[in-house]
Amino acid sequence: MGYDYDVVVIGAGAAGLVAATGAAGLGARTALIEKDKLGGACTWSGCIPSKTLLKSAQIFSLLKRAKAFGISGDIKCSPDGVMVHVRDIVKEVSRHHPPELFERRGIKVLFGQPRFIDRRLIEMNGSRILSKRFIICTGSHPLVPDIEGLEEAGYLTNENIFDLQVFPKSIAVLGAGPIGVEISQALSRLGVEVSIIETADRILFREDKEAADVLAKALLREGVKLYTGKRAVKFSREKDSISIILEDRDKKRLSVRTEKVLVAAGRQPNTAGLDLEKAKVKYSNKGIEADETLKTTACNIYACGDVVGPYQFSHMAEYQAIIAACNSLLPFKQRVDYHAVPWVTFSDPEVAHLGLTEEEASQRHRNIKVYRSAYARNDRAVTDMEKEGFAKVICDRKGYILGAHIAGAEAGEILHEYVLAKSLKLKLKKLSSVIHAYPTLSQVVKSSADAYYLNIFLSSWFKKISRFFIRFLR
Repeated sequence: MGYDYDVVVIGAGAAGLVAATGAAGLGARTALIEKDKLGGACTWSGCIPSKTLLKSAQIFSLLKRAKAFGISGDIKCSPDGVMVHVRDIVKEVSRHHPPELFERRGIKVLFGQPRFIDRRLIEMNGSRILSKRFIICTGSHPLVPDIEGLEEAGYLTNENIFDLQVFPKSIAVLGAGPIGVEISQALSRLGVEVSIIETADRILFREDKEAADVLAKALLREGVKLYTGKRAVKFSREKDSISIILEDRDKKRLSVRTEKVLVAAGRQPNTAGLDLEKAKVKYSNKGIEADETLKTTACNIYACGDVVGPYQFSHMAEYQAIIAACNSLLPFKQRVDYHAVPWVTFSDPEVAHLGLTEEEASQRHRNIKVYRSAYARNDRAVTDMEKEGFAKVICDRKGYILGAHIAGAEAGEILHEYVLAKSLKLKLKKLSSVIHAYPTLSQVVKSSADAYYLNIFLSSWFKKISRFFIRFLR
């Protein structure tokens, strides 16, 4: 049978770009199919524009409190050009992966919406493509809940909020996950009146509660209104504003009025239009079904990234893409390993997550140990006026890391020492013996590891043994 390609990668986001590059690097005849633009949601409507917006908001916030740093004078600033700056950065980053770059790597780049005819044949733009293998990397899109009046009232998502020419006077954000709280804080700092609506009892309900509470207090101080434990049940447009009816668990209702609504209620896998049934690929509203090697229910089709989950992060998409590319082409199979998965909410302070929360660890393990290090006791945090926050490590009774959580400045950067230790199955005490430069924020890691030894030094049995050696040994 004359195949057109050894492997066809469908979707050119974070997962697809890496999978195609990996497949071509292994010598496979590779095609990369994208229905829109290379780079996917991360480049055009996710990580890049949101982090650019957050940085602008952070600078704006710092300028407004310049006097706290001993800087006086009439400092004037306006957020009017922020969204222009955001779009300029998106354009700059998009130039990092033009189609020509992948063509030079031996990858055929095709644009269109493919659909499966069977497990080896797809149809696109009126033509058919025959391939030995496929890797599906079609990503995800915003989940829009079915709430009365929402469609008629109009709403924004992360896919179009960065197209705004001017900021609204007020905005209500549905969802207090990472996307919701990041954009909420950024807009609030830039002068928008923000209300966050969350059905859970707190923001960032997947995070360690202690860490999430630090951010919640910061948001409240900055004027963000938090409506937790409440769900939106009805929307209605009234001239230039939108009225939202909220309901708590006791069926008590209250009304919130806003100019714009941002839906940040989660993500949904992109499976529509692929005709996966014809390829015998099983899927649900949670994504494509795949095993630990990322093979789907069709033996020659693999899937990675948001469309397969269970983690919807760009760094996890890239991790899975390498495994999917190798497993689809090579006889030996690698299995995904999720025991040390990190993620970060890039708010201010940042909230960084690794492994189990303290609550999860206490439910699954006996005799856990928790070690903390406060930012307020870190000299660099004091000089930078970033004293809010802490690092917390949860260990089993032998000292192995079960989870680590940081709420504070540069938490995402600091977290990776814990990630490395957990990945290599090192005990927490190993980090105490590592020399850390002074003064750096990363010393909160060393301080949390030092706490392991401090507990030993303060124990009665250790003091008895120590006294014995002091008295009888020269």
